[in-house]
Amino acid sequence: MLIAGALFAAMGSLAKSVGDQFSGAELAMYRSLFGLVAIGAFVLWRRETLRTRFAWGHFWRGATGTVSLVAYFYAMTQLPLATAITLNYTSPIFLTLLSTLALGERPSKRILFAVALGMVGAAMVLRPTFAGDQAVTGLIGLGSGLFAALAYLNVKKLGDAGEPEWRVVFYFSLAGVIGGAATQALAGPFHAVTAANVWPVLGVGLAATVAQLAMTRAYHSGETLKVGVYAYSTVVFSAFAGWVFFNETLPPIAWVGIGVVVAAGLIAKGRPAAGAKRPALPAEED
Repeated sequence: MLIAGALFAAMGSLAKSVGDQFSGAELAMYRSLFGLVAIGAFVLWRRETLRTRFAWGHFWRGATGTVSLVAYFYAMTQLPLATAITLNYTSPIFLTLLSTLALGERPSKRILFAVALGMVGAAMVLRPTFAGDQAVTGLIGLGSGLFAALAYLNVKKLGDAGEPEWRVVFYFSLAGVIGGAATQALAGPFHAVTAANVWPVLGVGLAATVAQLAMTRAYHSGETLKVGVYAYSTVVFSAFAGWVFFNETLPPIAWVGIGVVVAAGLIAKGRPAAGAKRPALPAEED
């Protein structure tokens, strides 16, 4: 999980390094294209089928995931790296609340406390952003966490229906390519890929893909709660990368807010009641 955290931070750093050359939609498109090619090669090698009985499930998972991904990359190119990633990591809080509401249950005191605590932490992280007249960008970053939670909820439903993970990722990557391209087409012209900027773009896709594999391995072989703690190492790695590569420093209140968001996320991921099913675990932007 520490390897995954470092690679997710590397992905963010590479995306931010070309943020003045590509939009968030373009970066989401290229990141998804890398995953699409990788999973497509796996499908051909294993001679798997892409036929599915859950087209609408994949559609909603792809739509919500793509919105989250575009917002995530946009926030990373406009905000301090640690701030953008912390806002995206509010997804466990939103996910826990949405899962409770989807089951028609009244939220427990633990869930309500986690949600309230997470919002306080997000406000503390956003406080310097508001001061810098970037309130809309900050809210877009927070929206990436909300839409990521909606995407994970659809992943949970597809998993319960028996869809293999690789098929879910394939259609999500396809949606990311189409959605990113369509968003950019509406927003303005595409920016040129050159010999100088192609390597950071490829690095974004490679880092994200290897990080996904490392994270999946961690959740499959380790205890969920312990792995969840290390998942937040991405924020620490990102803060370090932002300081080294982009000369970004966060005020003390933002660091306190990051700690509050981490605490709220861990409370939201707390052990479920006996016989209850745990919501799908967040896996970065997908």
